[in-house]
Amino acid sequence: MTNTTDHQMPELDFDTPALKRHRKMRALKDRMAGMGIAIGGSSVILAVLLICFYLLYEVAPLFAGASIEPKATYALPAEQEGESLYLTTEEQAEIGMRVASNGSIVFFSTADGSVVETVSNPRNEAITGFAVESNTSGLLAFGYSDGKVLVTKHSYRISYPDGERQITPLVEYPYGKDAIQVADFAISSLSFREGEDGFTMAASGESQSTILKVSKDVNFITEEVELTEVKASLPFIENTHSLLVSGNQRYLYVATDSGQLNEFDIRDLNNVTLKNTLDTLEGDAQLVSMSYLLGNTSVMLADSSGRVSQWFNVRDNETNEEKLHFIRDINQVSGLVNVAMEQRRKGFATLDERGFVSIYNATSETQVIDEQLSDDSARLISFAPRANGLLLEDSQGLRFFYVDNEHPEVSWSSIWEQVWYEDYQEPTYTWQSSASDNDFEPKYSLMPLVFGTLKAAFYAMLMAVPLAICGAIYTAYFMAPALRRKVKPVIELMEALPTVILGFLAGLFFAPFLEENLAATFSILLILPVGIVAFAYLWSRLPQNIRWMVPDGWQPLLLVPVIVLLALFCLSMSPLIELYMFDGNVRGWITNDLGITFDQRNALVVGFAMGFAVIPTIFSITEDAIFSVPKTLTQGSLALGATYWQTMVRVVLPTASPGIFSAVMIGMGRAVGETMIVLMATGNTPIMDFNIFEGMRTLAANLAVEVPESEVGSSHYRILFLAAFVLFIFTFIVNTIAETVRQHLRKKYGSL
Repeated sequence: MTNTTDHQMPELDFDTPALKRHRKMRALKDRMAGMGIAIGGSSVILAVLLICFYLLYEVAPLFAGASIEPKATYALPAEQEGESLYLTTEEQAEIGMRVASNGSIVFFSTADGSVVETVSNPRNEAITGFAVESNTSGLLAFGYSDGKVLVTKHSYRISYPDGERQITPLVEYPYGKDAIQVADFAISSLSFREGEDGFTMAASGESQSTILKVSKDVNFITEEVELTEVKASLPFIENTHSLLVSGNQRYLYVATDSGQLNEFDIRDLNNVTLKNTLDTLEGDAQLVSMSYLLGNTSVMLADSSGRVSQWFNVRDNETNEEKLHFIRDINQVSGLVNVAMEQRRKGFATLDERGFVSIYNATSETQVIDEQLSDDSARLISFAPRANGLLLEDSQGLRFFYVDNEHPEVSWSSIWEQVWYEDYQEPTYTWQSSASDNDFEPKYSLMPLVFGTLKAAFYAMLMAVPLAICGAIYTAYFMAPALRRKVKPVIELMEALPTVILGFLAGLFFAPFLEENLAATFSILLILPVGIVAFAYLWSRLPQNIRWMVPDGWQPLLLVPVIVLLALFCLSMSPLIELYMFDGNVRGWITNDLGITFDQRNALVVGFAMGFAVIPTIFSITEDAIFSVPKTLTQGSLALGATYWQTMVRVVLPTASPGIFSAVMIGMGRAVGETMIVLMATGNTPIMDFNIFEGMRTLAANLAVEVPESEVGSSHYRILFLAAFVLFIFTFIVNTIAETVRQHLRKKYGSL
């Protein structure tokens, strides 16, 4: 026997200094990497939250409440002149003005009530009628017992002696101090309206009514202004409360104490006709006031029951005539004493018999203030020109209040619901943030922008999703690897093309080309699929020795000349198709025969251009998802006898479905947030019509257009931030849904 000895392996020392240093360094790197990833992820989340909070910070003032604060209370300036018929202030709300019952005009300091200047009635006669042309013009009309009317205008000159602002009130007589003979009876009710071409006055007495029109003509030789007067009698209305000449001087409204509103057509004074008679009040209510909102379009009627109703002319589609139509109203708990209109917005304030003052906005239908500012002796209120001040007259004298009411025209209903705007035939969703005049009624409905965003995304995805997913399926699963290595980078390179270039080409080249070749465009959509299927069928019927000349997976290259030839064929046949099938004008056939509006830059152009921009994103992610499916799954399916197509549909696509769904959602997010293509390739008109031949305006495009032009801090400015916040929330919701569905699909098909 041979003795054997066991050979034992020497023990390894894992605690050498070098290994210890290596482990410490690796642990340090792991900790640093973990901290870096945590800090990076937290920074991204923090940045997103900061963006969200900043948007909310800019939007929040839109929905903040208004406030009113007392600034001064003093005795009625120049009280000996009598009670006030009219109150107002100049632009800075430093100098107030009141028209006294004896016809004097008193200017005073709004800070302490001290009288600055008193302009006496130049005729030294008792006034029997009084009218304000408008709050913005400064024109006042005084009627007298002899039927004459004196027109005055108050204005203010600003100077800076010794570097301090000094405001000097002025009273002018634009038609001279000699009063205008309007009637031959004592005037009790008066209305006055001036325009560029002349003015109109309507007057009523105890048993008569008359109207005077004065036209201004400039002699082109002497450049002298020539006045032409036309006067006519009006049918007398019993118990006349007030008269109101329309802003365009076409109509005269005569309201009775009981609220019967009579509308006269006064365009031709030789044929004055009563157009319409309306009962505007309910029950036993009595009319308190009749006045115009800013712009002289909406007639506001206030009555003793506490109701203020808005009326304006609406054109009838059948007769093409304008008819006064009830629009909306507000109701209060007690009777009204006075109503004051804002001078630069569609807002108004009401004063009730308890001394409560309420401020409303007609467009948004919101009440922003309802506070008791006086007692039951309050009788008159008036806004400062900027609506930042309010004057109130009661038994104690005058009270001056500071008003903070920045965004009254914004409400939930004005943003998301239909609103009946002035000069519109019905309630609509409308976005129109600016106009050429100051009497404009802003329209801040976000519905057309949201609709346009979804419409643009829908047509873009309608083109991009089928092409991108089908292309990714073939490239990842059927195409030869060598060809795939060339095709995939080329498609991904398309994503680097600036969208401004795509928008430029779509707007200036593709849109006119599409309009001129509509027949070819639609024939391509029909002929191209049929031609490809026919070519594939013919290829399958060729002898094998010919088909084997093309390596497996390289067949798509054969389709390139087929597609080009079919497209050229459709373009060449386009004139003949248009001539024989559409009477030589496809656009005319679409517009006249189908009744569909056609714009050159429309959703079809956006669908092609934005679809081209979205395809690389969806294709790349989808292709990677399909290509990443383990080969063992596909090989096992094929080994069990499944065809390539069955394997693709039942094994590969379910496994890759989370990635495909993510690709579609990311592509949709890209389409929703796209700016330059939509901005340049559409008419950029905020309309709500799903017609593929009309354009749209999206949230992103609207921000790009209007943010640089908006006034910082204005309602328009903050509404744009609200639009950005809506876009942010929409993207957040889409991404959340996408992640939820993706996780569900991963859990469902993860066991394959």
